Amino acid sequence: MFRPDVTVEQLNALSKGTLMEPLGIVMTEIGPDYLRATMPVDARTHQPYGLLHGGASVALAETLGSSAGGLCVGPDQGVVGIEINANHLRGVRSGTVTGTARPLHVGRSTQVWEIRIEDERGRLACISRLTLAVIDRADA
Repeated sequence: MFRPDVTVEQLNALSKGTLMEPLGIVMTEIGPDYLRATMPVDARTHQPYGLLHGGASVALAETLGSSAGGLCVGPDQGVVGIEINANHLRGVRSGTVTGTARPLHVGRSTQVWEIRIEDERGRLACISRLTLAVIDRADA
């Protein structure tokens, strides 16, 4: 499903100097139909009441879905997010969350990804759905 010429290390190198770096988002695994990353739950990602900030969860979800989507298009194409939603189901105060993006639809002009974010005990903390538009890089 994904382009075979991309590694987790390459994806992490692309994150240097971007939002992913200060949030501590790290790609950890590319599977046959999924992309996985982790993010710390600490002062960088907390909201004022000591819980994982919903916006941080959405940043993780969009990072995963967009990265996975980009691995499904040709070298002259890219993807851009056009809609994202998230349901925050469980508060997380510390540790690490793990997000996993899986495709629901990979088409020529749009893609839809489901991203599950779980705490260290495997409990679902957030479920997100991301819709991407496939674009020609020349149009970006």
